[in-house]
Amino acid sequence: MTLEKIEQFYKKFEQAVDLLQKDLAVSYLDAIIETGDNLAEGGELLIEDGKPSLKVRDQLVELYKQLENFSMTPEELRQVIQFALVKANQTDKIQANHQMTPDTIGFLVEYLLNRVLIKKSDCKILDISVGTGNLLSTVYHKLKNDGYKNMKLYGVDNDDTLLSIASMSARLQKIPAEFFHQDAIDNLVTPKVDVVVSDLPVGYYPVDKKVVNFKTHAEKGHSYVHHLLVEQALLQLVPGGYGLFLVPRGLFETKETQGLLHVIKDQAYFQGMLNLPEDLFLNKKSEKALLLLQKHGGEGKQAEQVLIGDFPPLKEKKEFAHFLERIDSWVAENLD
Repeated sequence: MTLEKIEQFYKKFEQAVDLLQKDLAVSYLDAIIETGDNLAEGGELLIEDGKPSLKVRDQLVELYKQLENFSMTPEELRQVIQFALVKANQTDKIQANHQMTPDTIGFLVEYLLNRVLIKKSDCKILDISVGTGNLLSTVYHKLKNDGYKNMKLYGVDNDDTLLSIASMSARLQKIPAEFFHQDAIDNLVTPKVDVVVSDLPVGYYPVDKKVVNFKTHAEKGHSYVHHLLVEQALLQLVPGGYGLFLVPRGLFETKETQGLLHVIKDQAYFQGMLNLPEDLFLNKKSEKALLLLQKHGGEGKQAEQVLIGDFPPLKEKKEFAHFLERIDSWVAENLD
């Protein structure tokens, strides 16, 4: 992968997006989605009500031909989409829940997953709150490079714009993925999976009557959506499957966590919780941790020593490398 090639491709991709946005009078995000979809279809243009105009069509066809000549890898294309979404964030003033999970976090998620998973002939992975799909595709590419071959990905989200981004991005990268537009609190239509990985939304779920059967629902008032989604994810795992969730750093420090603790005790092994580097976040309130659970059954077993710790700051390279070695040692001593 060369940064120069990515930069050159991105500049032409950006030109195509700019042309569509102005000619169609749509948001920058919508123009990104349509540009990606057009490229995934081999450069075929979507024409509706005479738009884009003939002049712009000719310009786009020429740009698409130039983009096809770059021979981009899927990982390079993922980074281009990421750069485009960063610009969309600045241009459209995208709301917080439409923003991506950073690559660094995706790499740490994959690092831990790759250590605890047993390589199988096939592996099904679900993101229960998939958003733009950046976390899921980051994990996919890293696992594929580490020897996982027959992976099938699934993503669920109730935001159709986010799903359009995730679907476009996966098609462009030729990732074997299916996406479902539904509220993840409802009965999921995805199959049972080996892994659930998700950057969980944080806050309250607004429809109290829909969650009365959840053990994590609040006795009074609204329930925490991230608690509900952990419970839902555990139901979707095969016996012995892993759930790896991005959760608030102080997840177990609130009075509402009793229901979540009961669900974890009844359905899963609490294998670990690692606080992510503080320098990844703008403030204390936004800091997150990685919660590692393994569903009861199958080859699952409780680790003799739970993996607990704090990632050092990214800038402290020696300490960070040493922490990763500690994770490797923990896996060897407790799971292998």
